[in-house]
Amino acid sequence: MGTPCHFALFDLQPGFRLDLEKLATRYRELAREVHPDRFADASEREQRVALEKSAALNDAYQTLRSAPRRARYLLAISGHEVPQEVTVHDPDFLLQQMQWREELEELQDEADLDGVAVFKKRLKVAQDTLNEDFAACWDAPGERDKAERLMRRMQFLDKLAQEVRQLEERLDD
Repeated sequence: MGTPCHFALFDLQPGFRLDLEKLATRYRELAREVHPDRFADASEREQRVALEKSAALNDAYQTLRSAPRRARYLLAISGHEVPQEVTVHDPDFLLQQMQWREELEELQDEADLDGVAVFKKRLKVAQDTLNEDFAACWDAPGERDKAERLMRRMQFLDKLAQEVRQLEERLDD
């Protein structure tokens, strides 16, 4: 028996739609139970097991709370392991990516903090839409290829959102 499924750790049914507040609450409860400090007086083996459980719990939580990582994980546990780097045959989205990148570079060159805020809002809407599309697609039979394509788009937007946050911090300084 390998490591338990991330969803099982939190007593959840595998699925894309999750109540993130409930997930966070459950995570905090479980984290307290396996916190290494609670095993300070335990044997070395018990301490090691607690550390492993704590690490596994943390990994599961980080995976499930991130929409793109949750999507990738769902694909993987459904027997559809997705290679990290592949050529994406998604010409529409590649064009969209280039436009976003150019726009972000312009905002950076102009140090336009208001523009960045607007860009960030649009990006959030795009992310929410993708999440909904993935959730609907996930529940539909025979849509695995589409689900994988959407997951890759989610990953890209996630990365872009991180770059936007970093740009905001730089412009704020």
